[in-house]
Amino acid sequence: KHAFHGLYRSLVHNMVVGVSEGYKKELELVGVGYRASNQGNIIELALGYTHSIFIQLPPEVKVETKSERNKNPLIILESCDKQLLGQVCSKIRSFRKPEPYKGKGIKFVGEEIRRKSGKSAGAK
Repeated sequence: KHAFHGLYRSLVHNMVVGVSEGYKKELELVGVGYRASNQGNIIELALGYTHSIFIQLPPEVKVETKSERNKNPLIILESCDKQLLGQVCSKIRSFRKPEPYKGKGIKFVGEEIRRKSGKSAGAK
């Protein structure tokens, strides 16, 4: 059908770009004690829960974690499959979505978080 022409065009385009250049996404962990490390394709996340979270990544996704002092830890993901990369990023982000008060959580680098003011002390 003609209706799917644009869809297939963009899917093929994403595949071509994926193979020629590759896709890269960076996630930033904002919050005290939030840490990320990786052994091969397994990411270990410490996100303020009582337990660490281990995520097994698909073999098509390459991962690198960076932790520098006085900077937020970074998770850098690379793949030639745009859809899979986005899905993996969303999965990781879902463990601690950024919250609107302090902005803590896992966010994409460059992502703007809508902030809210907290409770205002009411006049009695």
